[in-house]
Amino acid sequence: MKEKEVGKITHFYDQIGVGVVKVTDKLSVGDKIHIKGHTTDFEQEVASMQLEHASLKEAKKGHDVGLKVDQEVREHDIVYKVV
Repeated sequence: MKEKEVGKITHFYDQIGVGVVKVTDKLSVGDKIHIKGHTTDFEQEVASMQLEHASLKEAKKGHDVGLKVDQEVREHDIVYKVV
């Protein structure tokens, strides 16, 4: 299983279970991702993303997207795409 870094968590909204990802490489709905940090380590599929409250199918480098996450994430956690 190969992984490629696609972004970093910059914020987490615990009430709604959404992490904000600063995207450094292409990320699409349906991609399998691995989020890893000091106390974070889990995989999930990207079910939905939002950019400025609008749904998005694909995020590009430089976007800050909201991502529904299955578990709590923390600032500076790294987001990898499983390829």
